[in-house]
Amino acid sequence: MKNILQGKLGFGTAPLGNMYRTISEEEAAATVDAAWESGIRYFDTAPSYGAGLAEIRLGEALSTKNRNDYVISTKVGRIISDELEDPSARDFGEKTGLFEFGCKNKIINDYSADATLRSIEQSLKRLKTDRLDIVYIHDVAQDFYGDEWLSQFETARTGAFRVLTRLREEGVIKGWGLGVNRVEPIELMLDLEEAKPDVSLLAGRYSLLDHERALQRVMPAAVKHNMDIVAGGPYSSGVLAGGTHFEYQKASPEIIAKVEKIKNIADRHQISIKAAALQFSLANPAVAAVVPSATRPERIAEDKAALNTVIPAAFWEEMREQQLVAPNAPLPINVK
Repeated sequence: MKNILQGKLGFGTAPLGNMYRTISEEEAAATVDAAWESGIRYFDTAPSYGAGLAEIRLGEALSTKNRNDYVISTKVGRIISDELEDPSARDFGEKTGLFEFGCKNKIINDYSADATLRSIEQSLKRLKTDRLDIVYIHDVAQDFYGDEWLSQFETARTGAFRVLTRLREEGVIKGWGLGVNRVEPIELMLDLEEAKPDVSLLAGRYSLLDHERALQRVMPAAVKHNMDIVAGGPYSSGVLAGGTHFEYQKASPEIIAKVEKIKNIADRHQISIKAAALQFSLANPAVAAVVPSATRPERIAEDKAALNTVIPAAFWEEMREQQLVAPNAPLPINVK
């Protein structure tokens, strides 16, 4: 999948769904344009980002581009319905009203075969495209479903898994996998003999602030099964990029203190914490691409600069000494 993704840096479109705040149509379009002008050609989206809003905005922004020149991944598992008699009764279908400023649609969780096909059909219309490249099965994990996540996973196994496998075999899509914020669903999927995923998006679980579990289990299994990882959320919901959120909530004092510690080391070595975060995620051989989100056009330039920053070995040595990265974590350069 590395060649299909067209580069190591992608663009995550959650903010286009009015994540945390309302952004104007002009700002959304300008941000996608900035990503395009910077050379980014991989765009990740989902129906649940603003209850369809992110897909609509991305589709509009890319409508003048040659479809062969870019890659789109979107997700299944949520059906968007605008059949609400009372818009104030909207069922957000996501954590803590993360997209409360998105479209006033109802989000219906459904990982069945029929819902998967319907979700794809809806996404194609919103994205104004005739095809999808990669389809992820979205959030089939305990952070959304608690103790019921395994039953949701089973529905996906007998529904979405099989439909996406068939669509890949027919050449309708190029690959599929999971798009989750937890490592356990990926571990479970890779244990299934019947599942042959190509790539999975793991958000927030392979970052400077949280990587040990993925490092121990998911990354080796991904390499063994020839499945690429796209590292989403390299800035840990924004707290590693000057924001105040971690795990989609206000960051705790402990997290803020850890970020400040990393920032102090970065400042001493005259690099940005963004550079350290992006390059750390990409250093693992299982990771094919990293997909930060951007809320403003100028953030794209920051991401590109971060990716191209030369980070001195002494920075990573100090990070090791301060136990801020796991002892066995691959680093952008070889550090003993």
